[in-house]
Amino acid sequence: MPLAINSTAPDFMAQSTEGSLRFHDWMGDSWCVLFSHPKDFTPVCTTELGVMARMKPEFDRRGVKLIGLSIDPVEDHDRWSDDIMTATGQAPNYPLIGDTDLSIAKLYDMLPADAGDTAKGRTAMDNATARTLFVIGPDKKIKLTISYPMTTGRDFNEVLRAIDSLQLTARQQLATPANWEQGDDVVIVPSVSDEEARKRFPEGWRAPVPYLRLVEMPN
Repeated sequence: MPLAINSTAPDFMAQSTEGSLRFHDWMGDSWCVLFSHPKDFTPVCTTELGVMARMKPEFDRRGVKLIGLSIDPVEDHDRWSDDIMTATGQAPNYPLIGDTDLSIAKLYDMLPADAGDTAKGRTAMDNATARTLFVIGPDKKIKLTISYPMTTGRDFNEVLRAIDSLQLTARQQLATPANWEQGDDVVIVPSVSDEEARKRFPEGWRAPVPYLRLVEMPN
């Protein structure tokens, strides 16, 4: 069964381009984006890794650590980084895990248990389902997952938008409606009673239906 929203993100030990790490210890009290790739030297993933490196300051500003995973050895990642720099103008500036025994991809339900225990000889198509992005909170719970096919590049602006929404909920018990952008009205979550909402929002709210209470986004 795929990992569910609000389930604990599995911990693991791994080798990465920045040395060995234990995932939960590496995260510390930060938010995290873990995003996976089926194989090194693949075209769409090359663009994604470069774009993510360029956007890293935006994730840093939100207290979000970045970590990638690809089902090839770390030594290959180092060579791939040179290509990523050539192709995008930015080499990865965050760790990239080498999942050579497929253990992490299996742990995160991206590959089946019978996929074997080595990356050697496997093609990108063999690992095509290792294309999931996880947003994980400081409590080590999975807050969001997005899976893409190998032919569709990820929209990291959407990932930032989703993180803004998740953090708004975590800090202020506010939700975000469809197509929400920064500055748009937000939704008081159902767990906040009208009585409590009146204390927090003394200017009131707009409710087209009783259970949809819209307020201006706080600063």
